[in-house]
Amino acid sequence: MSYVQRRRFLWILFLAGLALLAVAASATTLTRLRFEELAKQATAVARLRCLGAEARWENGEIWTDTRFEVVEQEKGLLPGLVRFERLGGTDRRPAFAEWKEAGVSCGEEAYVFLWSREGEPHRILGWSQGTFRIARDARTGVETVTQDAAAAPIFDPRTREFRRSGIRNLPWRVFN
Repeated sequence: MSYVQRRRFLWILFLAGLALLAVAASATTLTRLRFEELAKQATAVARLRCLGAEARWENGEIWTDTRFEVVEQEKGLLPGLVRFERLGGTDRRPAFAEWKEAGVSCGEEAYVFLWSREGEPHRILGWSQGTFRIARDARTGVETVTQDAAAAPIFDPRTREFRRSGIRNLPWRVFN
């Protein structure tokens, strides 16, 4: 291999290494938060009801604005109407990124752990870990709670493994 070929090869290796570092640096690992940690770190905790969502195009990207009514507040101060703005969605059926890609239905309720800094909008704490969807059995009227993160593999620092766990179909009276 000539000097020029070796030099070109080394440059290619160098650039490939930089690309790998950039990809590794942008990767996110979600660390599991215990329920107690969610409650402690949250600046607001509330039961919210979805009033609607609208998707819009902005600079070639789809953004979704979702509006919620505060049904019950446990911690912090929230206005009666809470609005989340997130990147993502579709122009036919809006999706709310932190409420799964399936989207949020008008009237759907959830118990959420929120976090914010002064002067910034609220965000759901721990991504999907801070969202507990509330379902009502049409026949019995019994409400159950399922954590959005229950189906997602989340890193557990104690076991140093990815696990699927979380609250699933827990009766509301037990959860609350």
